[in-house]
Amino acid sequence: MQFRKLAIAAAIGLMGASAHQVSAADNTYFDNFAALPGNVAAGSLPESAPLQLSSPFFSQKVLADRNTQLGLGESNSGNWDMITANETGTDAGRYLYAPFETGAGGVQRTDLWTGVTKTIVASGTQGFVSGDFSRWTPWGTYMTAEESWGTNSTKGRLFEVTNPLADTNTADFVHRNVVPRVSHEGGAFDKNNSFYFIDEFNGGSIYKYVSAAPAATIGNSYFDKGQTFVLKTNGGSNSNAVGASTWEAITTGTGTPLATTAGAMLNMGGGSFSMDGRAAADMVGGTNYQRPEDIELQTLANGDELLYIATTTTNEVYSLNLATNEMKLFVSRATFNSVTGAAVGSEFTSPDNVAIDANGNIYISEDQPGGRADIWFANDADRDGVAESISRWASMSTVGAEPTGLYFDKFNPNVAYVNIQHPASGNDTLLQITAVPEPETYVMFLAGLGLMGLMARRRVG
Repeated sequence: MQFRKLAIAAAIGLMGASAHQVSAADNTYFDNFAALPGNVAAGSLPESAPLQLSSPFFSQKVLADRNTQLGLGESNSGNWDMITANETGTDAGRYLYAPFETGAGGVQRTDLWTGVTKTIVASGTQGFVSGDFSRWTPWGTYMTAEESWGTNSTKGRLFEVTNPLADTNTADFVHRNVVPRVSHEGGAFDKNNSFYFIDEFNGGSIYKYVSAAPAATIGNSYFDKGQTFVLKTNGGSNSNAVGASTWEAITTGTGTPLATTAGAMLNMGGGSFSMDGRAAADMVGGTNYQRPEDIELQTLANGDELLYIATTTTNEVYSLNLATNEMKLFVSRATFNSVTGAAVGSEFTSPDNVAIDANGNIYISEDQPGGRADIWFANDADRDGVAESISRWASMSTVGAEPTGLYFDKFNPNVAYVNIQHPASGNDTLLQITAVPEPETYVMFLAGLGLMGLMARRRVG
């Protein structure tokens, strides 16, 4: 046993010395990989290990699957989507949350301590459909929203689970009507607790909600009153623009319509009205992007915040500096592939989700048909909001599926999670990816690779 411990310690030491020195500002091995040259063949890997990974030191395992949940009698309609964790408060980092993107949406919670996954918002609660967005709030609750643009009653609503840690399968699920209705997917809070979101369709815009009580400690106060703005780049009334940007109000400071957007109200019946964010954006000349989907926010060393926006139809990712209000094209098909040194071209298709690791590296997940979706690593060494190159970091083979909701653990920088959504088998899975093997495998890696194998590992970027 003592020899085994010494061997493990030696392996860890060699990895740090020869490949990747770990410091307070450099604490993950996820960016230590050799880029994959191409896609893995669809259906070539088992659904229990669906990713071709770019490092022999990366590992994957299934934490939950839909068949098991149904066998346990859980209300689970499948299509597991975006992932977040309880990032603050009691037992921070213990739970993962994900909504169901189906016609009878719900929310599940995975307990990383016990391994138990349970549905806390039953499928179809309050007519909830097409759950997609997933975010922990600054005041310690969980938010999700509808990607749907169906009937008025199920059109683009934002919800808060006010008791996400409670031991219940009937969580308190509250619609926050002050936020205009759009086809929600991505959402993020900045350092001032302003909330950014998108409208996911061809011609969709980017929005900011500023609460009248930004320091609120409960959602009832934060969502009581607030003003929503739409982004206008290069003057607005345009599409796919980069350059100088401004925020144009579409509501008053209390969330009611302005004179210019009064015609954008949706009559919900019974004297209830909601703001149609899509119509309001068009009325004031909001800049349109083509199926903006996920967004993520990153704080730079100088304190500036960058908002990353994936646009699926145009195969692009944008970056918006919230301090300078400058929009840039972060990644496109003209970005270099690190393997070929040439433009990535059609190898980069349908970017859907964006994720950020502990070192601030950006990852982009694709939503390609046919079970050949990839996860790309974007190298932006100078953090100017324009990637110098991208590298294929992982490739998924599950037929009919997409990898969605990639989320890097805020408390363990060498662990990430991703959902394998809507596979042809119907058995959605929650996958854990680990950047460094479990301790028991270090000795095997040493024996199999030898010192030269360890020395040969290189850091991309």
